[in-house]
Amino acid sequence: MIRPRIAVVGAGRLGGFHAKLSAGIESLDLVAVADPSEQNRNAIAAETGAEAVADYRTLIGKIDAAVVATPTVLHFGIVKELLDAGVHVLCEKPLTPTLGEANELVAAADASGAVLQVGHVERFNPALSVAAPRLRDPRLLRCNRTSGYTFRSTDIGAVLDLMIHDIDLVLSLVRSPVVAVEAMGLSVLGDHEDMVTAQLNFENGCVAQLNASRVSFQLERTLQAYTSRGYVGVDFNTRQTTVVEPREDVLRRGFHVDALSADQQAHLRDNLFEELLVKTTEEVPPVNALEEELNDFAHAIITGSAPRVTGADGRDAVGVAEQILLKVEEHRWDGSAEGRHGMFASPAMPVEEPARRAA
Repeated sequence: MIRPRIAVVGAGRLGGFHAKLSAGIESLDLVAVADPSEQNRNAIAAETGAEAVADYRTLIGKIDAAVVATPTVLHFGIVKELLDAGVHVLCEKPLTPTLGEANELVAAADASGAVLQVGHVERFNPALSVAAPRLRDPRLLRCNRTSGYTFRSTDIGAVLDLMIHDIDLVLSLVRSPVVAVEAMGLSVLGDHEDMVTAQLNFENGCVAQLNASRVSFQLERTLQAYTSRGYVGVDFNTRQTTVVEPREDVLRRGFHVDALSADQQAHLRDNLFEELLVKTTEEVPPVNALEEELNDFAHAIITGSAPRVTGADGRDAVGVAEQILLKVEEHRWDGSAEGRHGMFASPAMPVEEPARRAA
């Protein structure tokens, strides 16, 4: 087997992870790390044995594949140039800031025949893999993704930084067109939204409620799904899956509370999640999801198969994110077109203390 020669473009924190993992994957040959920062690229090159270069363009013709882990605003130009040269690309999420740019990249990949994969790494979380068989036909989905402010990815807001993961997850599970979007968001620390809540209505009747915050004191990455067969909860942090499966007579709508005696009601009240709504929990062993993602990328290149998260998947997630951002911008805090709107719930000016009431 000929190992694809791969480079990592972007020597920041995430690029460093990709480079170190790529260096240890037998099916990949890490040859270079590219970054304008001499200090960053040299540090990662020293750890991995790869060549350090300032400009990724000098590698075209010398590599078969690349991981692009630069700031989002740089994705389009870099990925487009690599795809046009026939280089396979794994681009970190989000694929691009806009749907128009994402469409161009998908078209470029189709024209060149190169693999375009998008780094929605949550698809490789082992808890999701365990839950997947029970996540068919979701009717209601709730996603919460919150963390503290990392001072990274400041070129984008919470939708493209955090919520994009859950947008991709929801689209992959529902597989139906989005017909309506509602959203509102708040800017707290910068010029982009830091907190967002959104609701997606799908053509097949499914509803998804998404919440994301990067200014939260709580770390949470969870998915709750209500299907025609029961409930599935996934905690992506702890890799724990919780399933609630109603008894068959409950599913058939043959269970009637009013028909129970007082003793039967008391018994089921104490044993609700053992006998009536049967609850089970499973925690799966840790898996390096980023490494699994890179293995999937290598497999797609070598075999010619589609990666788990295609360029089209990444594009569709960006398309929905764009709709959410539009709704955030349209939100009127005062109920009128003349008042406050968008992510700025308060004006950018000193807040005056209310006048103290005279004694």
